[in-house]
Amino acid sequence: MTEPIRVLICEDQELVRTGYVTIFSAQPDVEVVGEAADGRAAVEAARRLRPDVIVMDIRMPVLDGIEATRQLAGPGVEAPVKVLVVTTFNVDEYVYEALRAGASGFLLKDTPPARLVDGVRTIARGESLLAPAVTRSLIGHFAERLRPTDTSRPARDTVVRTLTPRELEVLEHLAEGLSNAEIAAELVISSETVKTYVSRILTKLDLRDRVQAVVLAYRIGLIDSARPVLTTVEVALG
Repeated sequence: MTEPIRVLICEDQELVRTGYVTIFSAQPDVEVVGEAADGRAAVEAARRLRPDVIVMDIRMPVLDGIEATRQLAGPGVEAPVKVLVVTTFNVDEYVYEALRAGASGFLLKDTPPARLVDGVRTIARGESLLAPAVTRSLIGHFAERLRPTDTSRPARDTVVRTLTPRELEVLEHLAEGLSNAEIAAELVISSETVKTYVSRILTKLDLRDRVQAVVLAYRIGLIDSARPVLTTVEVALG
């Protein structure tokens, strides 16, 4: 049997936190290993318990969820933890900042329990929890902040040297928000081949998921055209 997914619940409202514990504890493949009521306690508990997935609220006392996520999964963190942000705030800025901080996904608190559990399973598998079209619109909405600077040129050159021409093509299509099936159709290859390319890109560039790949593509100027503005954040599993 495979080991259960070890989950840490970080939520300041006791009633909500208890509800999460009840939902996850009822799953045969999930184990709640700890709880935290504020951001600082969340960071300390995560470093001590090393859960597979952290369910993180955004607005918490002492240290907010975005900063806690940054300390646990952000740039430069030696052993990043997978974070699923779950919040009542359906706001572009919060989603963007959470993903920039290192979160692997984003769900709203009114998400049905079954989808919440599936979300944790998705994150645990190493997949991101945003639909490709949402990724495109979200990053495109904040593209001004991600424009390349002079200091990003070495990073761009490194990516170009590291990836094969075909892998660069796949990365560009990822940044445009295409799904694996859409990339396969565009390049006239199979979806399984695209999946292999995506896996190689993430491994070569030391990226956790395709959301990080999209952000990187924008930051180094691989993709710099304007994208549609995101008006409603819709999440999709897988």
